[in-house]
Amino acid sequence: MTMEQRVSLITLGVTDIEKAAAFYAALGWQAAESPDGVIAFDLISQTLGLYPLDKLAEDIGLPVEVLGTGAMTLSHNTRSRQEVDELLVLAREAGAEVLRPGGEVFWGGYIGYFRAPDGHIWEIAHNPFSPLAQNGAFCWNGY
Repeated sequence: MTMEQRVSLITLGVTDIEKAAAFYAALGWQAAESPDGVIAFDLISQTLGLYPLDKLAEDIGLPVEVLGTGAMTLSHNTRSRQEVDELLVLAREAGAEVLRPGGEVFWGGYIGYFRAPDGHIWEIAHNPFSPLAQNGAFCWNGY
C-alpha cells in the first residue's frame, strides 16, 4: 500500500475560532455544516478546518506552547497579478497584516504575503508557468 499523493484536510489551530471564522467569511468563504467545535470551509478537493488550538494540542498529545503556527505558508494561486493585489487588499480589510505587498520574484511570478488574525501566513501568488484549471484547481505544471 502507498499513501495517495494528496492533502484532504488542512486544520488550523486557532485561539479564537469565531474571530478566525469571521476573517475567512470576510474573504468571501462560506462555511460548510460541521459539528460543534469545528468550522470547515470546503475548497477545491480539500477542506480547510478551524479548530481550537488547545483542543488540537490535546488531540496531538503535545503542549500548546510547542505547536505555534509552524514555519510554513498556505498558498492561494490566482489567474493574474492584479488578483494578487486585490486579494491582499481584501485580506487587509478583513483584518490581516500584509507582510509583503505584491511584487515580482526571481522565477518570473508575482507574490505577496499576509498574516491572518490567527497567525497563519498565506502566500497569494500568480505563477504564469502554472495556469489554473477553469474551476481554479492548481497543478504544479499547470493545466
